[in-house]
Amino acid sequence: MSALSIAIPSKGRLKEQAESWLADSGFRVEIDGGARGYTASLKGLPGAEVRLLSASDIAAALDQGEIHLGVTGEDVIRERGGDVDNRVMLLRALGFGRADLVVAAPQSWIDVETMADVEEVAHLYLARTGQRMRVATKYGVQTRTFFAQRGVADYRIVDSAGATEGAPAAGAAELIVDITTTGATLAANNLKIVADGVILKSEAQLAAALHADWSREAFISARRLMRVVEGRGRAKGLSAMRWPAELDGPAARASKPFIARGATRQTDALWIPPADMFDAMDILADAGVGPISVGRPDYVFEATSPVMEALATRLGLSVESK
Repeated sequence: MSALSIAIPSKGRLKEQAESWLADSGFRVEIDGGARGYTASLKGLPGAEVRLLSASDIAAALDQGEIHLGVTGEDVIRERGGDVDNRVMLLRALGFGRADLVVAAPQSWIDVETMADVEEVAHLYLARTGQRMRVATKYGVQTRTFFAQRGVADYRIVDSAGATEGAPAAGAAELIVDITTTGATLAANNLKIVADGVILKSEAQLAAALHADWSREAFISARRLMRVVEGRGRAKGLSAMRWPAELDGPAARASKPFIARGATRQTDALWIPPADMFDAMDILADAGVGPISVGRPDYVFEATSPVMEALATRLGLSVESK
């Protein structure tokens, strides 16, 4: 596996969002074999091989080291097991595919508001019926870990093959653990989220497989991808304010408060978050600095990528081999 192998979702909203994210950074996914193809190339990243898989298959491929990088939800990555961080490294949260993994109970359970209440109800249910309370979910690994952390023991997992939120109404379970974005579907099924029952606030992640066969070429391609992605993300949070070179002295003095708040000074310019731009304009103008022009960069590249340095360390790559 010498070339960099990347997997992205093969269908649905997550596929569209992943392709839009890559395109926004300057990488276009070109599907091989027409629209139904399941392999692709990434224009702008020569030699990279793109595979189109389901979100859960991407998580499995990362876990098993079958690919180098993958874009999928953190929820399905975490479901691979409690020690998944020893096998998969999250490189970058992507800002889409957001969903919360939650514990939900029937709205009719008016006395159940917290996980402590769930523990009490589970104990009473076992005492009354002689059976453990059923929890329907597709996320058994995370459910067991979370319930153990909250001291809930008197329950059993019911694997959810269909729509999990319908299990209590169908009499298949008493509680559910499922993902939700707005909570509307849960409410439509007369369910409520337990107040302290948010197991994971998930979103799409760019992740790396720590047990993949990482060649020098694959790592260099991954580093290039990350540098571009980071440069694009950095640029979105900055505006460049520029002034005449002869006014750099007073401008440097006037801009000191913004440096303390995270802005960056360069010769004849200030890189600043857009939210602070008008305040900076006032202070610079009062100091006699002008005219000031403002532009938005497409990319802001740094010399190093801390996350890729961390990945190299975990992979056991020397500086020379990077």
